[in-house]
Amino acid sequence: MTEQFKALIVEEQSEKKFTRTVGSRAISDLPEGPLLIKVHYSSLNFKDALSATGNPGVTRNFPHTPGIDAAGEVVEDASGTFRPGDQVVVTGWDLGMNTAGGYGEYIRIPAEWALALPQGLSLRDSMILGTAGFTAGLSVYALTKHVSPEAGEILVTGATGGVGSVAVALLAKAGYQVVAVTGKADQVEFLKKLGASEVISRETIMEKANRPMLKERWAGAIDVVGGEMLAAVLKSTRYGGTVTCCGLVGSPELPVNVFPFILRGVSLLGIDSVQCPVPSRQAVWNKLAGDWKIDLEALVSEVALEGLEDPIQAILKGQLRGRVIVKL
Repeated sequence: MTEQFKALIVEEQSEKKFTRTVGSRAISDLPEGPLLIKVHYSSLNFKDALSATGNPGVTRNFPHTPGIDAAGEVVEDASGTFRPGDQVVVTGWDLGMNTAGGYGEYIRIPAEWALALPQGLSLRDSMILGTAGFTAGLSVYALTKHVSPEAGEILVTGATGGVGSVAVALLAKAGYQVVAVTGKADQVEFLKKLGASEVISRETIMEKANRPMLKERWAGAIDVVGGEMLAAVLKSTRYGGTVTCCGLVGSPELPVNVFPFILRGVSLLGIDSVQCPVPSRQAVWNKLAGDWKIDLEALVSEVALEGLEDPIQAILKGQLRGRVIVKL
């Protein structure tokens, strides 16, 4: 093992001005922790793009290496949890936020942040999923506890993004009738190939959305947008339906009244992939590697560290389709 390794390094040049370069870091630069991992793959998530552009809500200290996902091999583990050579997956916790992340060839973390790679997935497969796929899995897992496939249509907002696209595919795999929402008219065929039975526009969802309640349609929904979109989805969810919420790209505010909850008994379930307890993580990853395993190649493009700049800008502008994985 060499002391030096390659990493994407984000530096603050002046107030609110950040640069991103691929450079060299040292193993000794990594934070303290028992588990040292050689990273083979990472992935790109919206939070990575925020960290890479200096958003203080994600990362406060620079220089910094982003990457909230990592999959690789254990080099050493002083805790005794893993053995050298074990393949592991790391998503969430503080990785890539204020702890040097997966856009470096090595990470050092607490052992409890890592999970053994589930049987049935390769390291590459696990990062095609990554935090986005895991969040989609958590959302589907929560929804299936409340809504059966026979109950009716399930709506997925932000359907061409990382979470949304995987959610569409997972729901279809689990036998649900999926309606996908997108603002990209040229992505209809892409979403239908993933398993959507129907694709509708944002404008369709938002029509008359300022009304206190809307016509009932959805048995359930997975929302990754937040804001006015989530409010409109709640207003149009059928009696006893369930909506999961995991994103805020539209807005962190929720301009909705209490009517969907007290007149139709609608449930709103929050989805957190960052500090999700280990038993729940393991259960969802096992589903993703087993009953819910899907062909992910249609979702993915692969880049090296040097090729991250364009995808970072694209995901910030809402122009990225599917998933981007980073090969180290």
